[in-house]
Amino acid sequence: MKSTTPRRTFLKTSVAIPAAILAGQATAKNSDTKKASSGSSPLPTRKLGRNGPEVCMISMGGLVKPHSAEYLELAWNYGIRYFDTARRYSGGRSERNIGNWIKQNKELRKELFLVTKEPSENGPEMMLDSIDDRLKALNTDYIDLFFLHGIGTGKHGRDSLNWPKSDRFRKVYDTLKESGKAKMVGFSCHDDALIEYLNAAADGGFVDAIMLQYNPFFKKGDALDQALDRCYDKGIGLIAMKEMRPFASMPKQHPELEKQGLTSHQALLQQVWSDERISSICSAMENEGHIIENTGAARTYQKIDQNARRALQEIAMLPAIPMCPGCGPCREKAKETLYAYMDISRYVNYYEQDGDTSARGLYADLPKTAKTCSSHELEELRDSCEYHVDYPEIARRAERYFIA
Repeated sequence: MKSTTPRRTFLKTSVAIPAAILAGQATAKNSDTKKASSGSSPLPTRKLGRNGPEVCMISMGGLVKPHSAEYLELAWNYGIRYFDTARRYSGGRSERNIGNWIKQNKELRKELFLVTKEPSENGPEMMLDSIDDRLKALNTDYIDLFFLHGIGTGKHGRDSLNWPKSDRFRKVYDTLKESGKAKMVGFSCHDDALIEYLNAAADGGFVDAIMLQYNPFFKKGDALDQALDRCYDKGIGLIAMKEMRPFASMPKQHPELEKQGLTSHQALLQQVWSDERISSICSAMENEGHIIENTGAARTYQKIDQNARRALQEIAMLPAIPMCPGCGPCREKAKETLYAYMDISRYVNYYEQDGDTSARGLYADLPKTAKTCSSHELEELRDSCEYHVDYPEIARRAERYFIA
């Protein structure tokens, strides 16, 4: 959803959003944005896991260019009550901006669901070392949900596949919860081995929530579907991320979606929400047009029908997408190779779409085996992917962008 469309142009060219919603959003926009309004209407919510609170169906992602206390003010006044960030986002600026917003709006802290993440390269114990720094940066006494950030075999090794069910992680989990500094604890994952991590969390049964790269077009009964079922049945909250990245360049409109008053991006969000196991979507909203479109989709949500789903899938396949959302064949191929093709696709996407030069360091941190792949194997990966992601081209771009 990368766009710089001004609000006025956006509202003229997009499909109609119900007038009552736009009226309410206009009121939010015209209010004094120097101070958040506790009277602005919150977005619809869903329960996060069996024992968690109600959370907004969409959250403001912390890795966005216009991120500032003032931009968070705008999001709040459109009804967003869930902010997501991480220690590394924008070199720590993302956390500090949220901290400044909280300092200016202390009376609203109890209404905010606040999430931050710790990379924990040397293991989950780093979460214990980091928690006080996270609280200080965020100007708060507690974090609503604290994630081990980006768990993956490339960064944490194969042993980490057992962390979500291990005594080692459970000890960290218990210590954080008992301290009161984190109300919920979990992990985020967009690794090739996502399904194994999900199953481990279901086996362990103690993780509160997981943020995962979610494939909106998964097949019923496939390995991802079964793993999500196991987590959901154990009461683990599930938050989707990276929804728009693969499909950012798909056509904005389709006649079938227009009948339902939706842009393709709004339909994609509603397709994700149609999976009732998903409590919320973390979205990097780069401008006010994105906030309007996303909050409009949440306020008008209804389960997407089969005609709209087919139309959405049809147009999602039209452009060559830059990264796979996690199709079955790609996940199966991941078991046969050490090459981190999904991570590398993501880093190229960060660099190209976001201008995020830190992707160079992420690529450099991968072990040599994770960056080595034959032309034949790359072609096999491309040909097996349901979305025909051009892995040979992505590998060429990664070398051009990230290797000095």
